[in-house]
Amino acid sequence: MKEPYSTGDTALLLVDLLNDFLDEKGKLAPRIGEMLDKTNFKVNLKRLINGARAKGVKIFYVPHGLHEHSFDDVRHIHPRWQWAMENKLFWKGDWGAEFYDAFAPHDGDVIISRHRTFDSFVNTDMVPKLREHGIEKVVLAGLTSHTCVESAGRHALEEGLHVTFLTDAVSEFTEEAHNAAIALSYPTFGHEVTTIDGFLRAVEPA
Repeated sequence: MKEPYSTGDTALLLVDLLNDFLDEKGKLAPRIGEMLDKTNFKVNLKRLINGARAKGVKIFYVPHGLHEHSFDDVRHIHPRWQWAMENKLFWKGDWGAEFYDAFAPHDGDVIISRHRTFDSFVNTDMVPKLREHGIEKVVLAGLTSHTCVESAGRHALEEGLHVTFLTDAVSEFTEEAHNAAIALSYPTFGHEVTTIDGFLRAVEPA
């Protein structure tokens, strides 16, 4: 690691840890379940979250969320989001949009307002919440490797933040997309690309 992560200015951003992705009854489970198993995602995320809490790292939850008026102001809705709307994916008020119980927020965690597409910095309170808590470094984990996790890192970089991607704390629908994110995108947009253990070893108290 090039420099430590102080608990005073570092946040772990957990992207889209929701029932529709992670529960076996979730709407996306048939599409992503095989890769979740292949990447050992649930076991790794539990270790990351427990380790971060033990170290005193501030944790931000970054959820998707859709409702019937999500795209009223959008003329050209991407086919992926057309499908999401038709199938009420991550639908406001529904069980599928709730946090997966094993990774649920604790008191003191920060919950960002829900993003409608890939970029969780757009039309949310992400930036003000990061500033409120004095965050200068963000560490990215969650779903999916090539879309929402990558998008959050790209936008964080544009905001002037230090960006870290964790290669064993993300997963995707396909191995091709997952590997592309890790091999190409993360080294391009991240100041650091490391593992869960590498990150936790580098955490220092404020």
